[in-house]
Amino acid sequence: MVTDTREGSAVSGWSAADVADQAGRTVLVTGANSGLGLQTALVLAGRGATVLMACRDQQRGRAVVERVRAKSGGADATLIQLDLADLTSVRKAADEVRTITGDRLDVLMNNAGVMASPPRLTADGFELQIGTNHLGHAALTWLLAPALVPGARVVTVSSLAHRGGGLDVDDLNFERRRYGPVAAYSASKLANLLFTFELDRRARGLGRNLFAVAAHPGLTYTELASTTTRMHLPAPFVQVVRWGNKLISQSVAAGALPQLYAATAADVRGGEYFGPSSLGQTRGAPGRVAASAAARNEHTAGLLWERTAELTGVTPDPA
Repeated sequence: MVTDTREGSAVSGWSAADVADQAGRTVLVTGANSGLGLQTALVLAGRGATVLMACRDQQRGRAVVERVRAKSGGADATLIQLDLADLTSVRKAADEVRTITGDRLDVLMNNAGVMASPPRLTADGFELQIGTNHLGHAALTWLLAPALVPGARVVTVSSLAHRGGGLDVDDLNFERRRYGPVAAYSASKLANLLFTFELDRRARGLGRNLFAVAAHPGLTYTELASTTTRMHLPAPFVQVVRWGNKLISQSVAAGALPQLYAATAADVRGGEYFGPSSLGQTRGAPGRVAASAAARNEHTAGLLWERTAELTGVTPDPA
């Protein structure tokens, strides 16, 4: 396999079969009950990793844990109950992970997310998408920071949608603006990247051996589009959207490759962003891809970091 480290280039021939032996490594995957999260857990467990599968629905979670164990020949897979829309649940899950791992976590995969939901609030009163996709994951990352071993990776899954609009740090919850489901989703995915790059800068500034990276799946056929449609349209439209989405999207196995590369490849460096390398980052082999200028804005990232700490009540780590 030949690796091209230039931004915008694919990693030649790289597939799930190229994931290195993960024996001895412990990985936490949020949103592991389906789609990209489940695929990530299956691949890493199959390579020997101890996989902690964080799921909101315990019944579905137990089923997928058994599936991962069966497909990987009895891998060490454990269910972690986690509702990112409830900071009490986030704190409880972080405590559980630290106890189970003995403060030895190699990869935190911030994968879970909601998309384009109607106006809804989290248990803590945040707009659902920023609360789940960004605030919940940021709090989890900070709470688990003491468990991240030297060389650990924090991989946060963003989206092409991060380019769809800006981020108002002073109005993350759309309290002063008219709420738009797509605008709120775009803002949450932009927040994912701003947080990732700020985490990388702060870790490097303190000399901490931590790799904060991001990835996105391009256009991938998951349950997310159908779930979003069910929130807004009558049932007959759900099947139409599902068919249309399947026609234009790549498989979950292909869509998970950028985050798998970010989590495992030896040449990954902090602050990098991975995604499909063809057709405008919508599909194809994983590669280093460009984020928007807004996602690289250090001033906005610093403001978001501080606002996130204020809203969640969690002390940033690294500070």
